[in-house]
Amino acid sequence: MCTTCGCATSEPRIESDGSWTTLHAHGHGHDHAHAHTPAHGHTHDHHHDHAHPHDTGGRHVQLEREILHENNHYAAANRERLRERGVFALNLVSSPGSGKTSLLVRTVSALSAEMPVAVIEGDQQTANDAERVRATGVPAVQINTGKGCHLDAHMVGHALDRLPQDALGLLLIENVGNLVCPASFDLGEAHKVVVLSVTEGEDKPLKYPDMFAAAQLMLLNKTDLLPHLDFDVNTALEYARRVNPSIEILCVSARTGEGFDQWLDWLRAGRALAQAVADQKRNGEHVVS
Repeated sequence: MCTTCGCATSEPRIESDGSWTTLHAHGHGHDHAHAHTPAHGHTHDHHHDHAHPHDTGGRHVQLEREILHENNHYAAANRERLRERGVFALNLVSSPGSGKTSLLVRTVSALSAEMPVAVIEGDQQTANDAERVRATGVPAVQINTGKGCHLDAHMVGHALDRLPQDALGLLLIENVGNLVCPASFDLGEAHKVVVLSVTEGEDKPLKYPDMFAAAQLMLLNKTDLLPHLDFDVNTALEYARRVNPSIEILCVSARTGEGFDQWLDWLRAGRALAQAVADQKRNGEHVVS
């Protein structure tokens, strides 16, 4: 049980090329090589039976801290693994229906000929999005979270094991559609990218400030629909910058390709920097990132 949101995330499933595997509780069935072992081999809730029955607020906070601490341990292992390989990993987050998958499919189609690209898809059910990505020729692993409303670093570590290692250059992780809990869960990515659609309200950044504060970049998507909507772009951008003054913003359309040159250049620059840092580290040089 995730105390951050109350969702059940103990039995996610991973699908790769039609084969499904269930991930059991941490400490069971781990076959991947990166350094996740120190958090395994024991349960995490045995001490709660001794808490004062009326101290529910304190117990909730303590359990949430433990869950996030354990997640951060996995995230650190994922991040180190990706950095060593020069992988530029992004965590794409949004509300459902923002056009995140369409944006991702257009992106991988544009970049797959010039750099290795792989995708991790997060949804509560189905492998539909992973199949859409694979249709472009790019490898994708689907994670189904069941009742869970977000990915965590433990799931992503397993998904990394199921991707072709020579495809790990640019890694795009599409999180479950939700602007709440993904803000709290580090997956080991370089940056979070939040996608806001013009079909949503301009005040989304104010309603969900943690997510926009955690993001490096905001993509304002579906701009081709602006002539048909009563959506104030300047207000939306002002609200985003009010929450996060340093956030970068690009206006794009996954359907028409508007703004995609800037988005693709942003990805190329991130990938080049990740490669340069990895090369410096391998050569024993001082790393400047």
